[in-house]
Amino acid sequence: MDEIIKAPPLSRRRLLGALVATGAAAAVGPRISAAQPDAIITRPIPSTDEKLPAVGLGSWITFNVGYDDVARASCAEVMRDFFEAGGRLIDSSPMYGSSQATIGYGLYTLGKPPALFSADKVWTSPGSRGPPQIEVSRKQWNVPRFDLLQVHNLLAWKEHLPTLFAMKASGQLRYVGITTSEGRRHRDFEQIMRTQPLDFVQVSYNVLDREAEARILPLAQERGMAVIINRPFRQGALIDRVARHPLPSWAGEIGCVSWAQLLLKFIIAHPAVTCAIPATTRPAHARENVGAARGPLPDKVMRQRIESLVEQL
Repeated sequence: MDEIIKAPPLSRRRLLGALVATGAAAAVGPRISAAQPDAIITRPIPSTDEKLPAVGLGSWITFNVGYDDVARASCAEVMRDFFEAGGRLIDSSPMYGSSQATIGYGLYTLGKPPALFSADKVWTSPGSRGPPQIEVSRKQWNVPRFDLLQVHNLLAWKEHLPTLFAMKASGQLRYVGITTSEGRRHRDFEQIMRTQPLDFVQVSYNVLDREAEARILPLAQERGMAVIINRPFRQGALIDRVARHPLPSWAGEIGCVSWAQLLLKFIIAHPAVTCAIPATTRPAHARENVGAARGPLPDKVMRQRIESLVEQL
């Protein structure tokens, strides 16, 4: 759910170097997790009360690595650390190149982790192409069914939503949602939220992009819809912006050891937010991101403090 920007190609040499640096060149298999003193923060899906960890994993660009075995092993390592840290929800789309197949490879390599909450999208027009696209996506993931399917960027939503609701009614799907990114088509988005029995909505929201606070997030609470947050780091640009500055000492009051955790805690502290989905190429960052869903969250005063600080940087 990010803007379409092609990532620079990764050479095999660069991939190998990254793997050596992270230890991902080793065989992907079970290992002992680091001690986690605090219980992971979960949020209920309003339509069922099922609990989801407040930080998930995105796959836009980062998992679009083609069919290179070394690159896919690196992504499997990211997934392994994500699950070991307590994560569940992984999000992808047919728009994301080879990301779906990369996820499928990782799930197979990891022995199909039972904790997985699979979130994908339908992204095609006309609507008649939806069912075959969904089936291709399911085979790429190699899952018996998706937990959540979303209409990506509202493309052909009038045709796709009846298909998804029918799949849900027949037990082929558990949840239905819609997505948008970067504040696009919020008026249309609101209208669909008001008229359709959605389980999930997915929007962009971060410390600098707060348009969703005005209407989308309150409406989701009013309508009993779970909220997935995309672009929590502005596709890395927000991390680049703050990384030049030291983490404020008061971030330790809510257990943050990095800017990424502070930015994620700002997001998941909003009561309407169910799960934020940062993407990463590094296993250690996957653990760090999920770690933001542990320990205390910022209150209203501290959230305003975070806003002011980042706006000034």
